Amino acid sequence: MQQHLTDKNIALDLVRVTEAAALAAARYIGRGDKESVDAAAVDAMRIAFQGLHVRGTVIIGEGEKDHAPMLFNGEKVGFGDGMEVDVAVDPIDGTSCAAFGRPNAIAAAGIAVKGSMFNPGHSFYCEKIAVGREAAGVIDIDAPVKDNIINVAKALGKNVNELNVFVLDKPRHTKLIQDIRLAGARVMLHSEGDIMAAIMAVDPQAPIDMLIGVGGTPEAVVSACAIKGTGGQMLTRLAPRSEAERDAIIADGIDLKTIRSIDDLITSDQCYFSVSGVTDGELLDGVRYKGEYAITSSLTSRGRTGTRRYIQAWHDRAKLSKMSSVAY
Repeated sequence: MQQHLTDKNIALDLVRVTEAAALAAARYIGRGDKESVDAAAVDAMRIAFQGLHVRGTVIIGEGEKDHAPMLFNGEKVGFGDGMEVDVAVDPIDGTSCAAFGRPNAIAAAGIAVKGSMFNPGHSFYCEKIAVGREAAGVIDIDAPVKDNIINVAKALGKNVNELNVFVLDKPRHTKLIQDIRLAGARVMLHSEGDIMAAIMAVDPQAPIDMLIGVGGTPEAVVSACAIKGTGGQMLTRLAPRSEAERDAIIADGIDLKTIRSIDDLITSDQCYFSVSGVTDGELLDGVRYKGEYAITSSLTSRGRTGTRRYIQAWHDRAKLSKMSSVAY
C-alpha cells in the first residue's frame, strides 16, 4: 500500500494548498499590512492541507524569522492517512512584495517522504548558487564570482554580457553586485524572493541564468524540493548573520562548513512541490479577478520524473468561501 501511495503524484493535490494561500493573501495586496498578508496565507494553507491525504510533519515552518503567524515546526498537517511526509512551507515568499503591491510574491509548499528533508534548525541564512541543467557541474561555491560567471556562460553558449544573474538587493551583497558587473554580466536585483530565483535559474522559460548570494536557509530547502529532478544544481553553505545564530546552529549539532547540494537537502526523489503566484512575476502571473472568479497561476513539479506543470485555474470565489470558511 505504501508503494502505491508514493507513486501518486501528490503535487497535483498540493497545488490546491498553494492556490488557497495565494487567493487568501491576494485580498491584502497593496494595503501595506505584512501581518495580514501572512496571517491570511497561513490560515488558508493550514485549512487546505486538511484535504491532502498524507500524514505530514512540518520541518520548514513559517514565522520565527519574520515574527509572523506560524505553521510551526513539528505541526501535523494533512488528512491523517496516506504516506508519511516531511513538509516545507513558505505561505508567502515576498511578504513585502504582496503588502506593497510589488512583483514576485508567491505561495510555496513542498513535501518529501518522511526522513528525507534537511532540517536547518536555527539556521536562517546560507550562501547559495544555483544554475540549470546545462550548467550543472561547472559551479563552485568557493570559486571567485568571475570564474563562476565565465564557466556558466560558456556552458550555456552565451557571451558573459548576456548572462542574467539574480541577486537579492541587500546591503550584504554590495561587493557581490560590483564583482558580477565587473565580470561583465547583468545583475537582476530583486528585493525578495530567492525561492522563485532558484526555480527561475533552472527553468528554460525564465529570464534568469544563475542565482548567487546569501538568502534564507529554509527557503533553500523549499527550493531544493522544487528543483529536485530537473537536472539543475544548487550548492549551499550555512552563513549565520549573527553570533547568536552561529551559536544556535552549533548547539543544533550542524556543521557550518559543509557544502550541501540539492541531494543533501532532499535525499529522496519522492518529493513534490507547488508554487502559486500572488503578485505578477517573471514566471507566474499573480491572482487576477474576472467577475465572480479568481484566476491563479501555479507551477508544480515532481522529483521522481522531473515533470513540471503550469496550471491556470479559475475559482468560483463564493463556492470556495462556503466550502472552506476562508474569504476568497
